[in-house]
Amino acid sequence: MTIAMPKPNAKIMARRAAIVAAMRAIVPGEGVVDAGVEMRVFETDALTAYRQMPLVVVLPETVSQVAAVLRYCHENEVPVVPRGAGTSLSGGSLPLEDGVLLVLSRFNRILEVDFDNRCAVVQPGVTNLGITREVEHAGFYYAPDPSSQIACSIGGNVAENSGGVHCLKYGLTANNLLGVEFVTIEGEVIRLGGKHLDSEGYDLLGLLTGSEGLLGVVTEVTVRILQKPETARAVLIGFPTSEQAGTCVAAIIARGIIPGGMEMMDAPAIRAAEDFVHAGYPLDVEALLIVELDGPGAEVDHLLSEVEGIARENGATTARVSQSDAERMTFWAGRKAAFPAVGRISPDYLCMDGTIPRKELPRVLAGMRALSQKHRLAVANVFHAGDGNLHPLILYDASKDDELQRAEDFGADILRLCVEVGGVLTGEHGVGIEKRDLMPEMFGEDDLKHQQRVKCAFDPRHLLNPGKMFPVLHRCAELGRLHVHKGQLPFPELPRF
Repeated sequence: MTIAMPKPNAKIMARRAAIVAAMRAIVPGEGVVDAGVEMRVFETDALTAYRQMPLVVVLPETVSQVAAVLRYCHENEVPVVPRGAGTSLSGGSLPLEDGVLLVLSRFNRILEVDFDNRCAVVQPGVTNLGITREVEHAGFYYAPDPSSQIACSIGGNVAENSGGVHCLKYGLTANNLLGVEFVTIEGEVIRLGGKHLDSEGYDLLGLLTGSEGLLGVVTEVTVRILQKPETARAVLIGFPTSEQAGTCVAAIIARGIIPGGMEMMDAPAIRAAEDFVHAGYPLDVEALLIVELDGPGAEVDHLLSEVEGIARENGATTARVSQSDAERMTFWAGRKAAFPAVGRISPDYLCMDGTIPRKELPRVLAGMRALSQKHRLAVANVFHAGDGNLHPLILYDASKDDELQRAEDFGADILRLCVEVGGVLTGEHGVGIEKRDLMPEMFGEDDLKHQQRVKCAFDPRHLLNPGKMFPVLHRCAELGRLHVHKGQLPFPELPRF
């Protein structure tokens, strides 16, 4: 494997007994797990190719306990890895051998639902789907809906800026987040935002969203809830080729139609999902679009007709519109279960996450086929077609000597292709360790240094989730050095104080 984590600090490892004792003093009872066999469940997240035992696992129940743990770790220079439900697909919550794994799963209460202000205040351990279930009786829901929504926690969604099948129209976590409470590495509790709309000053809430646990530990989240649309209907559209489906996606958006969701699967994913869920997917097509339109009934009927027409113009061979809400949910059930469905046809798979301009879908899909031949591994494609967020599933067998390495190389080449066509390394899974060493493909050295300076402002000792996101971690003092060349300061025209 080419991805390496920081080597454990021998001095911290030697102090393990004292660190565990300190954690037990802060979080009594069953809140500290330090036995090897009991910690095994925390050794990996959903990027299961990488495993590493933590120094100790701590499960606090109160904000004061979180603050005390972080304060102790700051004072004693012990790394900390925050963790939610452990569903990260980028290795963002992979533990450190010399670090405290701070698990927020016990923060699992919905604190307030405010229908008048259309928001909910929840603890970070509440599941994504749990918010919708709490408010659906009143006709409301929480829009971001990752495929793992039954399990993933809202705190983890904030850390990774998660999306989902309906993010095309309703946005990612960042677009549905109103406020957070978080704790700094020094143990200071800070609130950003709230039930109101945008706050004045710097957009610190935007900065914290998607920061992958590098800046602070979220202990409370305020999210926007939406009223369910009057009507929602979905249409399954089959194509002879993936390129035709990709062209259709771009054509729908170009026509000014913004569906509630627009997802795409290729033939291997279609067959796996249908065999698993029996959603009624056509099996004689090479690509399938699921397009959902929502809003007033008359508008939905009109837009469905428009979408079907655009699909026929782009070579669609089949189109089936849902006739009931139950049928619409069945369409989505197959898509939501695509990842586990593919897991039934391959011993292992890597789920990649890159985002491209929609118009480049045909080119990138063709490129992935060529890369599949180059690396001699199959790939199944399931992705958020509407916003160009790709999720290629690279199939491999970890029991075979070189297949994991080939899968990693294949994935890296896919992400390089995404950047090459004007896209980015991640759409919603985050960088974690998976894409860490690919950051220079997208950012220059100065870009990365500026990002690390933000990290230094929040965490000058680099104790929060080290080894993630940045390919080379500079110490804050190194980033702050002033380079003098031949006696000349840089930018001599600027006033200095």
